[in-house]
Amino acid sequence: MFAWPSFLRRKAASITRMQTKHSGAAARLHALSFARGWSEEEMAALILDPQVEAQALVRSTLLRGQTVDGFVLSRLAADEAEILTIAIDPDQRGQGLGRKLLSNHLARLGARGITVLFLEVEQDNTLARALYDRAGFVEVGRRPAYYTKPDGTRSEALVLKRDLG
Repeated sequence: MFAWPSFLRRKAASITRMQTKHSGAAARLHALSFARGWSEEEMAALILDPQVEAQALVRSTLLRGQTVDGFVLSRLAADEAEILTIAIDPDQRGQGLGRKLLSNHLARLGARGITVLFLEVEQDNTLARALYDRAGFVEVGRRPAYYTKPDGTRSEALVLKRDLG
């Protein structure tokens, strides 16, 4: 059996604090994941905001340098936070990266004194809803016609909550 040299093997993604150098890759991932993607400038502004906790799944490769496989951004207010967005590269989905990223993010928020976390998710986003269900989020509200789909129709948002403290 052939063994690939260590420099050619796929490296596992590690979770790191997001930096502005990640904003372009994050904007590309966001555009692949949502009907209205955020620009590189919007990502950079959020990363620099001291009230935003931003983490990225980063993998280093010999040929491509650093690759961002996913990221999560939450805005903090007192002892509460809201996940603004979370995205995983479509080619990397189904490997547990979203669960790994979210779990790490929850721990990071808890370490920063956050006791309650909120988020909104499109009602039809079954993959995200399954991730949040497994992570212990519960529905606390709904926002009718909140999201605009690519075809112009509107869909409902579920407001989810999880206690961290």
